[in-house]
Amino acid sequence: MKDKLKEIILEAGKILRDGYFSKKDVNFKAKKDLVTKYDVAVENFLKEKFSDEFKDFNLIAEESNNENIEFNNSIIIDPIDGTTNFVNQVPHTAISVGVYKDKKPYIGIVYNPILDELYEAQINCGAFLNGEKIEVSKEKVFQKALISTGFPYSSGTNQDDLLDVIEKIKNILPKCQDIRRLGSAALDLCYIAKGTYEGYYEMNLKAWDVSAGIIILLEAGGQVSNLYLQDYKLFEDKYIVASNGLIHSHLISNLVMK
Repeated sequence: MKDKLKEIILEAGKILRDGYFSKKDVNFKAKKDLVTKYDVAVENFLKEKFSDEFKDFNLIAEESNNENIEFNNSIIIDPIDGTTNFVNQVPHTAISVGVYKDKKPYIGIVYNPILDELYEAQINCGAFLNGEKIEVSKEKVFQKALISTGFPYSSGTNQDDLLDVIEKIKNILPKCQDIRRLGSAALDLCYIAKGTYEGYYEMNLKAWDVSAGIIILLEAGGQVSNLYLQDYKLFEDKYIVASNGLIHSHLISNLVMK
């Protein structure tokens, strides 16, 4: 299944790449939430191909109406993770596809066609970048840890979310090496998987933002939880916390400190 998924996703990457270098008409789903015709085109291409090839799985996709689709045996699609980057030609943007069996992680693929990076993992088979095995950083000291985060779309309208973001940065920034904010949750998780970052956290993400990256990170030896050190639940938890596993408890203690 993974090889066929890759073949289809690589083909869809041509649509994303063409759009990246083209003039784009942009619409807003919310105050800060962008969508382009390329998001829709990539999603429709993937849904058509996946429907033909993988009939035992339903499809949950960002730009579709998922109201009556049950999360179970599911392929979860983010056609362009990092749409703001895509629109502004910042090269951190990717197609993210996570496959789940009985709600459990199975296959994750994240493809950035601009930088030609294909991250992939299947449960119990390891994680890979362009065919080369990847593993998380071995850094244990939080002061040396490079952390990534993201800012929720709700920060433009929800004062509580905005203040929460600012408070957490205030707690963490003095205690770690630095914080990065590149604008793609899928790629942030992959960057931990390949050892670039030690940790990552963000609020208000959707399942399609992280469904594939979680699988890739776990297979690279990392850890993923909510703020309470419980397994992160797609469609349920407000915060995701991810790391190399070695700085995880330290990261959480700084996120929840008052």
